[in-house]
Amino acid sequence: MAAESKVCDFGWKARDFRLKATDGKSYALADVKGEKGTIVVFICNHCPYVRATIDRIVRDLGELKAQGIGAIAIMPNDVAAYPTDSFDNMKAFAAQHRFTFPYAIDETQETGRLYGAQCTPDFFGFNAALELQYRGRLDSAAKGPAAPGTKRELVEAMQLIAATGKGPRQQVPSIGCSIKWKGT
Repeated sequence: MAAESKVCDFGWKARDFRLKATDGKSYALADVKGEKGTIVVFICNHCPYVRATIDRIVRDLGELKAQGIGAIAIMPNDVAAYPTDSFDNMKAFAAQHRFTFPYAIDETQETGRLYGAQCTPDFFGFNAALELQYRGRLDSAAKGPAAPGTKRELVEAMQLIAATGKGPRQQVPSIGCSIKWKGT
């Protein structure tokens, strides 16, 4: 079922977490915080929106990392109901797509709920003070291939945030598969 992320709640402070990642380490917000900004993105292995954009996500987060912006991807889904999103499958997915950022599992779904995650992918772009400045989409291509010249909305927003501390006022919500909450 498709869902949209919510509109950016400018200034909302990032919530801390400690989550196990596919590289065998545990990460807190401070471990992934970038000098100029931080991205927390909720993704999963099975969602067609994520699968269609994952190579662009990896490219963009890698490019932003080189510019002082940290990132973590978090998988919030109920793995009992969606075994494709299991931790072992997360490890394979991260290796297959050569993730350059931690990919962590939110086993209790507490982090997804604290952030108000709505869909996969759902991007939260924070400034250096960990204040939310971006809650938009990756780009306008959605599930399709990105045509040459496709505006890279996440990259442009995070570059603006790194330079000014403020995100763009006009943002288009991300669209993707709804989060698979336990018991629903």
